[in-house]
Amino acid sequence: MEPDYDKPARIINVDDASRSALQNAVNTAIGTNVTLADNALTDTSLLTLENRPPRSMTNPNPQGRIMEMPIQFQLIKNGNDCILIDQRDRSRQVLSGTSCEAE
Repeated sequence: MEPDYDKPARIINVDDASRSALQNAVNTAIGTNVTLADNALTDTSLLTLENRPPRSMTNPNPQGRIMEMPIQFQLIKNGNDCILIDQRDRSRQVLSGTSCEAE
């Protein structure tokens, strides 16, 4: 995998295997379980996750701005591989069982 061959991509032919591969890659990268939309990365190569303020018994619906930067991932195609790149550290995870096409 040569970074020079990276092309921004989006997922095509979405199925259970591709959704599971994406879900597992994101959960592993951020160290917790998140809920992703079924159409995540099907319209664009960028996936942005924003933090929510923590809820508590005294404040079940917290309001206010989150000052932390959102976490961003980019899907790229390199050869036949669909690769999710964590923009924080540029780490790469191949999404097995996933089809993608360059944008």
